[in-house]
Amino acid sequence: MPYMYQDPNQKEANSPETAKSIHSSGKSYEELRQECLQKGTLFEDVDFPAHDTSLFYSEKPNVPFVWKRPKELVADPQFILGGASRTDVCQGDLGDCWLLAAIASLTLNEKVMFRVVPPDQTFGPGYAGIFHFQFWQHNEWLDIVIDDRLPTFRNRLVFLHSGDMNEFWSALLEKAYAKLNGSYETLKGGSTIEAMEDFTGGVSETYENKAAPANFFEIMHKALKRGSMLGCSIDTANSSESEAKTPQGLVKGHAYSITGCDTVTYRGQKVNLVRARNPWGQVEWNGAWSDNSSEWNNVDPAEKKRLTQICSDDGEFWMNFDDFKRYFDKVEICNLTPDALDDDTTHKWEVTVHQGNWIRGSTAGGCRNFLETFWSNPQIKLSLLEADDGHKDCTFIAALMQKNRRKLRKEGADLLTVGYAIYQCPGKETQVTKDFFKFNASKARSKTYINLREISQRFKLPPGDYMLIPTTFEPHQEADFCVRIFSEKKAEIKEIDGDITVDLPDPPKPNPPHKETEEERQFRNLFEQVAGEDMEISAAELQHIMNAVLSKTKNITFHDLSIMSCVNIISLMDSSGNGKLNFEEFKVLWNKLKTWIGIFMQFDTDKSGTMSSYELRLALKAAGFQLNNIVLQLVVLRYADERYQIAFDDFLNCMIRLENSCRVFKALDRSNSESISLNRVEFISLVINI
Repeated sequence: MPYMYQDPNQKEANSPETAKSIHSSGKSYEELRQECLQKGTLFEDVDFPAHDTSLFYSEKPNVPFVWKRPKELVADPQFILGGASRTDVCQGDLGDCWLLAAIASLTLNEKVMFRVVPPDQTFGPGYAGIFHFQFWQHNEWLDIVIDDRLPTFRNRLVFLHSGDMNEFWSALLEKAYAKLNGSYETLKGGSTIEAMEDFTGGVSETYENKAAPANFFEIMHKALKRGSMLGCSIDTANSSESEAKTPQGLVKGHAYSITGCDTVTYRGQKVNLVRARNPWGQVEWNGAWSDNSSEWNNVDPAEKKRLTQICSDDGEFWMNFDDFKRYFDKVEICNLTPDALDDDTTHKWEVTVHQGNWIRGSTAGGCRNFLETFWSNPQIKLSLLEADDGHKDCTFIAALMQKNRRKLRKEGADLLTVGYAIYQCPGKETQVTKDFFKFNASKARSKTYINLREISQRFKLPPGDYMLIPTTFEPHQEADFCVRIFSEKKAEIKEIDGDITVDLPDPPKPNPPHKETEEERQFRNLFEQVAGEDMEISAAELQHIMNAVLSKTKNITFHDLSIMSCVNIISLMDSSGNGKLNFEEFKVLWNKLKTWIGIFMQFDTDKSGTMSSYELRLALKAAGFQLNNIVLQLVVLRYADERYQIAFDDFLNCMIRLENSCRVFKALDRSNSESISLNRVEFISLVINI
């Protein structure tokens, strides 16, 4: 649902007070702090202990780090000293410049800054060795509690630190973010936009400077005025170029924050300038408009003061916009959501969110290159309800984020290559199949598939209903994902999954013996030979005849049915409850079996003798079962093999179990309300029966 603003006297749904506390104790930051104060102890975080495991997961520190509290490092530690500023952010011995660039940008927007860094924290009265920070994760704000023990070497902070040795908010923020992601090591390497989104809940847009639009400077200038966060970087051709310094004083493969855009008058001409900052807190651009360049001698002193142009090696510098486009390759803009914007901001996005997943064998179909499985990906209906003011089309940003991949690094997971396509919705709110994608082109799509946490793009489409298909590039890759739509006007999204429906025909009434067809008479003779004197077929007898018949059936891969499978079959067909099948029950089963064999062979499209698990949804639908993704995934997990294939015996077991479940439910749903109530005995009886 879109974020909505409430009465000013009520708390916002995403206000700092409502961030979700996730500490293992189940207690909030304030409860933990008060507990420590009452006991007279300093907080020690068992969830992120002062141990090497919190530092690295694949290596050991090459020096003996010592965890120390700020009061053990300086006499008068301060949380924030003289206001939070970008000079408080200096990189240490960790390759997380992308994070630091985002933190520097964070300080430019006070409202956003104090959303992430609650300011009422101190080393003075009320200090208990505990601090907390708040981050956005997949459409919710989390409150991350930490203790203030920080890794040091020779009495100095090893990682992020402030330019002032007495200030610690930035170092503690880095620790909280490391805890959120599992360890400090997980913070090595990344995109500035990732942290910007975690600080704001915003959505990113990436611009290649060489192909930027004509109004690129205006886009950047407006974004900064709107409170958006901006970063930039220089591409590298290979890993050896990472953090290599250029003759112009810039660093390749390094994340910078953009802290200003402005226009100055220079020799009677208007010149566009961009201000950037190196998170190292040093090493700056040395070309035109750099700190000591001659261009500033021809700028009015009042202008210089307005632009706070000073000559100091603090990592921040101005440069001509044309030079900026020439030497930097990429700009990332994090557009803020309504809850991160000031009330007087003119432009506010409507935000809608959908959480989903790709499950191997059922909903992980891969990109359009894999047409046989592409259609099985989640299909998300996007309704654009209203055109932009004064326009015919709707402007929106579609963002696809893969969840928790950084946290899963220590388990060997990495970012998947992801993207999406947008199609015109065909009308009915039912899942479309392969033929739709075979004969219909997309109306829009992500410009590339890429292994970033999030891929996003801006589009303009007429009002109407569309279908967004989020995918990994390769099929069979599992991940959780989040789709967000940022629109100028209201939009709605929901997954097209459908209700579970069952359409099973009632068994035909038996013909009296004198009206039997020749085929039925022959079938009766077969039955009498198998059933023996009692004229009923037991599970063992059924096992014998089923395996004999199916083993001779061409074009299906079949493994012998177990006695338990035959007991289940009898349970479905046995109306008398004696554990055996009479002639009429056996005849109904035989007709079902012929139907199921026909369906199986129809959906074994490559004639391999097995059916792909991706085709199972359509096969089940042909048999009368319309399943949603959740139930389908359970079926696939139970019956498909490691190659996502289903042999006929597994398909048969699946059909028996589904039909048995549906018939039992129907018998218990006496009021036709689509719900039943069971006591313990009824539940146990139901489970055993199915």
